[in-house]
Amino acid sequence: MGLLMNIFTWWNGATYGTRIFSSRNGAKVGTDTLGNVYFESKKPIDGRTRRWVIYSGANDASRVPPEWHGWLHNTTDLIPDDLPPARVWEKPPVPNLTGRVDAYVPAGAIARGGHRAAATGDYEAWSPN
Repeated sequence: MGLLMNIFTWWNGATYGTRIFSSRNGAKVGTDTLGNVYFESKKPIDGRTRRWVIYSGANDASRVPPEWHGWLHNTTDLIPDDLPPARVWEKPPVPNLTGRVDAYVPAGAIARGGHRAAATGDYEAWSPN
């Protein structure tokens, strides 16, 4: 089933067609710490080169680190390998956790029982008079 999944589905990673297109029309630029591979088109279109990523694993745009995000969107032409190292106060990027156990669930949410704290009385409704 793995071969058919790679041929026909895009959500489990790149299809074979995408891999062939990337090797023919693009040049590999680099790889990030998550294993995603970044490409740039060999020929510019309207003065700009097209840039794309082949994900390692599920296709989730939140798995692109910030430094590569800037390169993908032509914010910078510097390849992230050439950037200075991360500052000590910078946290590592976190993928989108929506729908997972680690996702933030505020007090009063249905997932936490739906009970929220009673109003404290500091709210006063506005009246036009």
